[in-house]
Amino acid sequence: MKNELKVSMERQLKIKYGVSIEEASKGEIFSSLSSALMETIIDNWNNTNKIYSKGKQAYYLSAEYLMGRALGNNLINLGLYEEVSDLLKELNIDINEIEEAEEDAALGNGGLGRLAACFMDSAAAMEVPLRGYGIRYSNGLFKQYFKDGFQEECADNWLTYGDPWSIRRERETVKVKFKDMEVKAVPYDTPIIGYDSKNINTLRLWKCEALESFDFHAFNSGKYAKAVELKNKADDISRVLYPNDDMRQGKLLRLKQQYFLVSASVQDIIRSHVKLHGENFENLSEYHAIQLNDTHPVLAIPELIRILVDDYKLKFDNALKIAKGVFAYTNHTILAEALEKWDNKLIVALFPRIMQIIKMIDTRFINELKRKGYSKEEIEEFRIVKDGVSRMANLAIAVGFAVNGVAKLHTDILKDIELNNWYKLYPEKFQNKTNGITPRRWLRLCNRELSHFITELLGDESWVKDLSKLKELEKFINEEEILKKFMMIKHTKKEQLAKYIKETEGVELDPSSIFDIQIKRLHEYKRQLLNTLYVLDLYFRLKEDKNLDIPKTTFIYGAKAFPGYRRAKAIVKFTNEVAKLINNDKEIDGKIKVVFVENYRVSYAEKLFPAADLSKQISTAGKEASGTGNMKFMLNGAPTFGTMDGANVEIVRESGEENNFIFGLTVEEIEEMRGNYNSKEYYENNASIKRVVDSLIDGTFDDGNTGLFEDLYNSLIEEGDGYLLLADFESFKKAEDRVFEAYKDEKRWAKMAFKNMCNAGMFSSDRTILEYSKEIWNIKQTKNTL
Repeated sequence: MKNELKVSMERQLKIKYGVSIEEASKGEIFSSLSSALMETIIDNWNNTNKIYSKGKQAYYLSAEYLMGRALGNNLINLGLYEEVSDLLKELNIDINEIEEAEEDAALGNGGLGRLAACFMDSAAAMEVPLRGYGIRYSNGLFKQYFKDGFQEECADNWLTYGDPWSIRRERETVKVKFKDMEVKAVPYDTPIIGYDSKNINTLRLWKCEALESFDFHAFNSGKYAKAVELKNKADDISRVLYPNDDMRQGKLLRLKQQYFLVSASVQDIIRSHVKLHGENFENLSEYHAIQLNDTHPVLAIPELIRILVDDYKLKFDNALKIAKGVFAYTNHTILAEALEKWDNKLIVALFPRIMQIIKMIDTRFINELKRKGYSKEEIEEFRIVKDGVSRMANLAIAVGFAVNGVAKLHTDILKDIELNNWYKLYPEKFQNKTNGITPRRWLRLCNRELSHFITELLGDESWVKDLSKLKELEKFINEEEILKKFMMIKHTKKEQLAKYIKETEGVELDPSSIFDIQIKRLHEYKRQLLNTLYVLDLYFRLKEDKNLDIPKTTFIYGAKAFPGYRRAKAIVKFTNEVAKLINNDKEIDGKIKVVFVENYRVSYAEKLFPAADLSKQISTAGKEASGTGNMKFMLNGAPTFGTMDGANVEIVRESGEENNFIFGLTVEEIEEMRGNYNSKEYYENNASIKRVVDSLIDGTFDDGNTGLFEDLYNSLIEEGDGYLLLADFESFKKAEDRVFEAYKDEKRWAKMAFKNMCNAGMFSSDRTILEYSKEIWNIKQTKNTL
């Protein structure tokens, strides 16, 4: 295989770049190696598609796929990582440098997009017939950099070296019609390679293009801008993930993106069905199940009905009945702002027929509720179309045959509180599917040292596809040599991270310090601000008491604030100001350090998770649906420091509260104090809180006269501290004290970390995807035997 790959690489370099291996850049080596590997998998990929087409398939519709880099993960799944590493070594090339040359496919914003990526990997590994559908954004979310501590953004062009891991399927192009224009949706297929399997699933991403990219007559008439106007309008639809929607044009563009995704995908599914089964749509649900990943793709429901009614002349009620057997909906949040409501005027402006169909669904649904005896007032709460907006979550629940939350606590909150009226109406629809992560990327690839150690202890690599086998490692928990080696691996990963941060951020870290890490999307409910206020308080205490007995600690942050989210960007600036103050103070002798890494993304995460001593998961209880970062930390041997929120509840259940650090108000306690919380009391009666909160407005820190820090102050004191940072502050401090005490006892800490890793098996996305396939989609594992 090595020689075949080398020959293929040489051929690709000659064809694409006109260079030899010796002359090629790192990026060119990456591209040629990827193309050479693509040659080896095409037959298995085609055969998998043939086999899947004979039975029932599921389709995952998602606005986001946070895939990260492909090369390393694909080499792991193909079982070729060591072999290719050796081949490159023989050519005097470091495989790590080639991996670094690949741009992240950052076509996602956070956990929702990364979950979609993990599901695609797991479906292939578990041999589940699942196809992903999304948009091939020309630019990912954005690249983040800091200027004077402020977050700045620039375009994230992930296609620097092309995209050797996708194939443009021109012949399967479909057209998508808007009221004011018609565009092409061109599919680009990416292979999702099953670990230790011949199965290769497909992620199909749609690129938007104009029907005619260039108006020759306009150009010849001197109207140069008009000549490419249609091309630019089409390109805009798949140009950027989540365009800023503060203004009407931004809202229209985002809505266009959603319809573009669902129309192209549903047309593709229908086309496939007709080809295999003819125009018999009564059996559509026997062959197809469509999972809506949050509310972004919910327009797929009226679009399917539109196609059946307008193109295939089915009666509306019949089409609606068919849709009810096909769609399932995953709810990812209880935050009201994330449950999309679209202004009906915007829908009419883009696709009036869809608005008609949504209203017809609403009418049928109201009649159903009337027959069930619901009053007019009760019906108003359920309505899909109300007060001039269409409510996407209501549409998804009313039509979908299954609704699932993504962690036990989250699902319980949906059933008992947030969607309680819906649960009473359709109890049979509601399910829980606790999220998971793929062990291939989040252990086998990113922590090869620990992976080899696990394999050595268990005797084989079967754990990579059956993560529950990690539980067998618990028998070693009292063996000092095992624990010592485990912690040596952790130290190695910390050294590697420290080296990378020194090279990229210019900050020197001590690998013997506690690596206390909070990495995730930046949002007020995730409470990065609480973490920073605590760090500042610790600094003030160190200044007052030079003998304060704490281990050296490094606080590491990674997060992107959405460009239009002013308060989140204020938290970035404040944290960077605190970091500057602490890191430049020689008096505290480096006892604590703070670093906010730039441009947090999947490839950076692959370095951060394995190096963490402590996993910060501090959202306000009841706000985080699940989380998956918490699972990645756990799998790599880090105790959780967190609230009883999201999947933290299940993590603590699996590994034991004594092996984690739980703090803060519970969901029940927050419910009890609803309406009675007064943040000013905490501020006025706690000197530590007052000091750190006052630092926002007393001149301690400079926000460049933007008013950002005063706004943060007002959010805590004048606006009532909606996410209860001050209420949880003292509990947070006490939990950190417990961390310091535990870390001083090396053996105790090693056991806590080891115990977490041993009990992470439940959080494999392999388990989650099998639950979806059996309990929602009703599809069978299908092995590629050709």
